[in-house]
Amino acid sequence: MNYTAAFEKSVAHFQEMSLAEIEKFSGYPVQGNQIKLNFLGQHFRVEYPSAKFEPEPQAEGELPIFARILILHYLCNQTEESLTGQYISYKELPGGGIYNQPFSNRAIRPMVEHFGGNPEKLLKAAQSIGGTPVKLGDVAVTLNVFPKIPVTLVLWQADEEFPASGNILFDRSASELLPTEDYAVLASFVVMALKKYSE
Repeated sequence: MNYTAAFEKSVAHFQEMSLAEIEKFSGYPVQGNQIKLNFLGQHFRVEYPSAKFEPEPQAEGELPIFARILILHYLCNQTEESLTGQYISYKELPGGGIYNQPFSNRAIRPMVEHFGGNPEKLLKAAQSIGGTPVKLGDVAVTLNVFPKIPVTLVLWQADEEFPASGNILFDRSASELLPTEDYAVLASFVVMALKKYSE
């Protein structure tokens, strides 16, 4: 994927929004011409209209371009949809059934390979950046990656009959906020971040 072109397109869309709209629909506070956000334990200010990302503290370093694209896509959502509290899997998102196997290879398999032997490690890593345990599987945790986009990671431990397995779930309102392909990128980035926080 050409991330540079996708980033430029998302910046152009961001610049078409007003700060009032961004604050209203995103759930993030706006101070002056900056949107303040916490993304998987990292704090940033996004400047409007330049879409320049400033980490706080500066030492935190830059976000990968695909993560910045995701954030801009979220900041440009214009839905007043609220959370339903109902879980859906990736294949239940529009068109998700077609890409379910790549999604599994990209996000679920790495999660199971890294945390399947020690699910408590997933719980600790997620709680270190504000995750909340939920009663699903053997271990499950929900991370509010964006104010209106919770991501729930579920693990089942191996037993005598079955290997460890897992799933990544979204709220039923998810399709109103971001396109389906963004959730594949989002889930894989969440798993990558949790692996980092678990080390």
